[in-house]
Amino acid sequence: MADARPKPAPEGATGLLVLADGSTIWGRGFGAEGEAVGEVCFNTAMTGYQEIMTDPSYAAQIVTFTFPHIGNVGANHEDLEADNPWALGCVVRGDVTRPSNFRAAQDFVEWMQANGRIGLSGVDTRALTRRIRLQGAPNGVIAHRADGRFDVDALLEKARAWPGLEGMDLAKEVSCRQLYRWSAGRWALGQGYGEHEADESRPHVVAIDYGSKRNIFRNLADAGARVTVLPATSTFEEVMAHQPDGFFLSNGPGDPAATGEYAVPVIRQLLETGKPLFGICLGHQLLGLAIGGRTTKMHQGHRGANHPVKRLADGRVEITSMNHGFAVEKESLPDNARETHVSLFDGSNCGIELSDRPAFSVQYHPEASPGPQDSVYLFGKFVDQLGPAA
Repeated sequence: MADARPKPAPEGATGLLVLADGSTIWGRGFGAEGEAVGEVCFNTAMTGYQEIMTDPSYAAQIVTFTFPHIGNVGANHEDLEADNPWALGCVVRGDVTRPSNFRAAQDFVEWMQANGRIGLSGVDTRALTRRIRLQGAPNGVIAHRADGRFDVDALLEKARAWPGLEGMDLAKEVSCRQLYRWSAGRWALGQGYGEHEADESRPHVVAIDYGSKRNIFRNLADAGARVTVLPATSTFEEVMAHQPDGFFLSNGPGDPAATGEYAVPVIRQLLETGKPLFGICLGHQLLGLAIGGRTTKMHQGHRGANHPVKRLADGRVEITSMNHGFAVEKESLPDNARETHVSLFDGSNCGIELSDRPAFSVQYHPEASPGPQDSVYLFGKFVDQLGPAA
C-alpha cells in the first residue's frame, strides 16, 4: 500500500504540480493556498496574463506560461475578461516580481491570492511545455502550502481520477445566469472604455453566452451593434423574443459536443430564420456541429497570441490569438460550408462560411487584437450583414 503520509517538499519548495502519469514537479507556490485539479496546458503569449486567467474558456485548466516574466506589469481592474478568474492556476518560470507599469493597481501575487487562484513558480516551463507537446495535455493537480507539506499520493490519486475535458459541458458553469444589455466600447489610453447609448436605430444582436470574453462585446458595440446577452441554455423562443437582427455565438470552455446537446438544436433553428449569425471559438465549433460536422479533441491545443492563419479568399495571413483544445474536422463539413481560414501551424480548420445563408465563424479570437488589427474586420462584416435595425 502506498504511503499516504504527508511528504515534505524539497528544501524551499512550497508548491507542486502532480501529473496523472506520476510526474511530480516542485516549485515555489504563490497566490492562494490549496489545491486544484484540471487539464494542464501551455500558452505562448508574451502579454495578457490577466486576460488569460479571467477568460472563461480556461475553466478547469491550469495554464503554463512559456513567457518567463509573468507578473511584471501587475494587475488592474480594466484588463479583465470576466468578473472572476476561471483558470484554476498558473505555472511560471521566474518568481513574480513587483510590478513596473503605470497601469498596475495591484501586485499579481496579491491578485491571485485575493481571487483564490494558485500559482507555481521556479518551474522549468520549457521542459513542461515540451512534455505537453509530445505527449498531449495531461490531467494534473496544482497545490500550494506555505509549510511545504503535501500528501503527494493523494494528489496523484485525484489527478488520475479526474475525467478530463472530453465529454465535459462547462458552458453552463461559466455562462451568465440572466440576460443583460451590453453598452461598453473598446479601451483607449487615457480614456478607459467607451460607452454607447441604447440607440434603438442600431441593429440588435442577441449574443448567446457560452463563456464569453468581454472584449468581444466591446468590438460588436464599436462596430455599430446593440447587444443583448443571454445564458447558454436559452431556448429559441427566448432568443427570438428580443426581436434580434442577428445572432452571436460566443467562445467558452469544455467539449463542444457536450455543450451541443442543448445548444445545437437551438442554433439549427436560428439558422432557419435566415438572419445573420457569427461565432467565435466554441461558437465556431457549435456552428460546425449544427450543420452536421464533427469536432475532435486536439493533441495539445492552440493557445497563444502568435498563431498565423491563412485567409483562403485572398491568401492573406492574419496573426491571431487562440485558445482552444477542440477543433472542427474539415473533412466532416457539408457541401454548403466553405472553409475560409486554416492554421499555418498544423493546417487545422480556423473558419467556415455557409453558402446558403448569412452565417460564418472563426476558431480564433479577433477581439484579442494580436495583429493588432488583422482580424477586426470580422466584426464590421457581421454588423454590415445585419442591415438597419428591425
